Amino acid sequence: MGVLERTDHRQTDFSKGANADWTIPQGFECYSEAEHRTWTMLYERQADILPGRACDAFLHGLDALDLHGHGIPDFRQLNEKLLALTGWRIVAVPGLVPDAVFFEHLANRRFPAGNFIRGANELDYLEEPDVFHDVFGHVPMLTDPVFADYMQAYGKGGLRALSLGSLANLARLYWYTVEFGLLETSQGLRIYGAGIVSSRTESIFALTSDSPNRLGFDLERVMRTLYRIDDFQQVYFVIPSLQYLLDVTTGTDFGPLYAKLSRMPGIPIAAIEPSDRIVTRGTQDYARSGGRMRQGAAVP
Repeated sequence: MGVLERTDHRQTDFSKGANADWTIPQGFECYSEAEHRTWTMLYERQADILPGRACDAFLHGLDALDLHGHGIPDFRQLNEKLLALTGWRIVAVPGLVPDAVFFEHLANRRFPAGNFIRGANELDYLEEPDVFHDVFGHVPMLTDPVFADYMQAYGKGGLRALSLGSLANLARLYWYTVEFGLLETSQGLRIYGAGIVSSRTESIFALTSDSPNRLGFDLERVMRTLYRIDDFQQVYFVIPSLQYLLDVTTGTDFGPLYAKLSRMPGIPIAAIEPSDRIVTRGTQDYARSGGRMRQGAAVP
């Protein structure tokens, strides 16, 4: 994945100078030529491998927003296009924000994006989401009306999960869909998760490696499944369509589901349950070998 995303969305040190909702100016005029070159380098690496790997909605979003390799996008120009398409807009934030702030933004069709970009020496590994991960990885999918509605519904659900003390379960849903989701198509599996599409190495690993399990999406199963933030995933969940993802989440009363899940243990990352629909049974060889793809190991 392009960054080491944390699904609690918290940060503690960067609120000084931010607005009450943690937004800040993007500071587009302050980016250096070197920072723009970093975006272009990252973009060109991904543009080279994503056709035939990323889902159509993502690729169409890249075109609709003209997110090409001409340097870091100006959020003001990007928002004109995004607002016209699905009513979403990007707001700049200084880093990971508190949970309630994050969910409030999503519930109101605002996507918080970091305004900094990684250094040229951090192209494959970053501990916090930067502007490339947030904008290149997430925003193209927000041009799709169905996925845009899913993200808003997730934000509203997040506010409820906070009030019920069930954030851990909901965070797993975000992780295995928004960040690391795969889509089943007539042409084969395709990527829609931002943590995959923003990473050259995981874009290849997620679809072609024999190591990870790939399982059919089941809401309860996903919300019980643990995940790792330090390396490639050991399991990916596959949805049949974006509409299915929206329908199954908006059609579920999460209150009783949280109560049920609170009485059930988490499922280990590499486990396969008797009720799972197995798309690909993985060898788990990569994880057993110690992993650390981001340090330069070859994709198994």
